[in-house]
Amino acid sequence: MRCSRRAALAAVAVLLAVEPALAHQPVMDMAPRWAGGFGAQIRHEYRSSDRLLDGSDRASNPFDREKRVQTTWLEAIYTFRRELRATVKIPWVDQRRVSVIGGQPVRQTGSGLGDIVLGLPLKKYWNRGRSTWNLGLTPSLRMPTGSVSDAYPVGDGSWDFGLSTSLSGENARAYTLVDLFWWKNTPGRRGIEQGDVLGLDLNLGYHPLHSNDHNSGLYVMLDLEARYEGRGRDTGGTTGGRRLGLGPVLVAYWRNVMVRGELKLPVYESVFGTQVSRGIQTNLGIGVTF
Repeated sequence: MRCSRRAALAAVAVLLAVEPALAHQPVMDMAPRWAGGFGAQIRHEYRSSDRLLDGSDRASNPFDREKRVQTTWLEAIYTFRRELRATVKIPWVDQRRVSVIGGQPVRQTGSGLGDIVLGLPLKKYWNRGRSTWNLGLTPSLRMPTGSVSDAYPVGDGSWDFGLSTSLSGENARAYTLVDLFWWKNTPGRRGIEQGDVLGLDLNLGYHPLHSNDHNSGLYVMLDLEARYEGRGRDTGGTTGGRRLGLGPVLVAYWRNVMVRGELKLPVYESVFGTQVSRGIQTNLGIGVTF
């Protein structure tokens, strides 16, 4: 019974690997659903841009300002019971940017362990015939484990606190998630003070392929994200603004192994002051449940 439940739930274990540093929990957010279940994933996130914004307008970029951030995440979950879980997200960051300091372009880099995030997802389940729903509440803690010594710091030196509330439902063919979250970012070191973040995520998924013989198949999803970050500052200047992103997600699974690919396009972006756009973002991850 225990093994069959694991195999059946691996199919839906892949659905929530979107923006894990802020909102969703690791790829196993919906599963395992048995006491003592464990899951882990490795995920690579990449974003880059040379588009300079002044508010919501594109600005001239005579100094070729740009930004590139690569983050490799090791994420894990343990289920004490299906309603109570614990998660950890460990980032390794490699990043670079061109900033303007004293009227001159300066190339800045940073790499190393980033700020580790701990979460405690709490869930309430309802079964409705051929569908199931769950309401989630997740308090989170981001620890100042990342260094602030690099010219482009991988951490900010602050203890930050998050709270997420979500509602999701699924059946054999469809999946829906609405997630609202908030992060309180406290003052960091070296004058870094990120603004608080308010976010909304909407996931709509379709399940066109599934094989009972091998518990394998495919999910196709559309992910919409909205973010508001209060005005702040890091070592490169002003931070914060509003953005709306949209993109497709493909998820393939086989037994208890899952692979997920995601592309996120900027639909709207408005920043405080003059900043480099967040740009296009890609995610590729592989996860496993035990």
